[in-house]
Amino acid sequence: MPMHTAPRRSFIAKCLLLSAFALQGLAHADDKITFLTSWYAQAEHGGFYQALATGLYKKAGLDVTVKMGGPQINGMQLLTAGQADLIMGYDFQVMSGVEKGLPVVTVATSFQSDLQGMLTHDDVKSLADLKGKTILVASSGRASWWPWLKAKYGYTDEQSKPYTFNLQPFFADANTAQQAYPSSEPFQAMKGNVPAKFFLFADEGYPPYGTTLVSTTGFVKSNPDAVKRFVRATMEGWVSYFKNPAPGNELIKKDNPNMSDEQIAFAIKQMKDLKVLGGGDAAKLGVGTMTEARWKKTYDYLVSEKLIKPETPWRNAFTLDFVKDLRVMP
Repeated sequence: MPMHTAPRRSFIAKCLLLSAFALQGLAHADDKITFLTSWYAQAEHGGFYQALATGLYKKAGLDVTVKMGGPQINGMQLLTAGQADLIMGYDFQVMSGVEKGLPVVTVATSFQSDLQGMLTHDDVKSLADLKGKTILVASSGRASWWPWLKAKYGYTDEQSKPYTFNLQPFFADANTAQQAYPSSEPFQAMKGNVPAKFFLFADEGYPPYGTTLVSTTGFVKSNPDAVKRFVRATMEGWVSYFKNPAPGNELIKKDNPNMSDEQIAFAIKQMKDLKVLGGGDAAKLGVGTMTEARWKKTYDYLVSEKLIKPETPWRNAFTLDFVKDLRVMP
């Protein structure tokens, strides 16, 4: 063998070794996922932040970026434009998107109950007691839960007035009730020393799920394993958050400095008391679970109120593939 060939072979061997290391690194690179929330960071988003803070996403082989939503951010538009891989969704929104032909699909849910409800003064015993009282309703509510309330309790449009996200009208009039989320308006009432009650619509049969995980059919088809790992890690994050929320809370306050420890603690207690995470089907089937029967109830309601057309392919709005064998118990 000529002496000058030995260094050449050594150089080639090193190149091949480096190439092998590079390929190995690519093979084990974490799958990148961008997740967009629906609003400013808060306890209701805690499971996602907890999974990020405690390394659950990393452990699942995922490189997850959680982006905060807000009033000027259209999550569905960003999702279908490819600016996010998954978003925090809402059943009515997804069903409406499917009706319009959008390639969107719900892959799991955080909560078995939608968090929408009613804030009343403390003399009110039930939602049925609100007949004849003034009810403050935002414009978005008139195309979602307001028709359901009217049909169930006999409310009228005449008793409703616009809700401007200002609680002063509620504070000033004991004959007024208003829409609310469990951690927001009830917290403000408590801080204002106004005795109040909160009624969750889901406890009375309001059908949609809460804080769902929505993707595009294209992303799900191309990345089924990554979606499966994201769903599991997120549900593990929710269970972890309800046990020890400190890691997730740090990231929540980093994204949203206006969120106080007091309000976060109030929200977590409300969610636990209302059993939105581990109640319903989740008690037996695990956190994140969904059923076709439940989606059928949502479809039936939307059709009955003419919010979507009967011919809408409602089964396209969800898939049970990622939750049927999940079994992350609360």
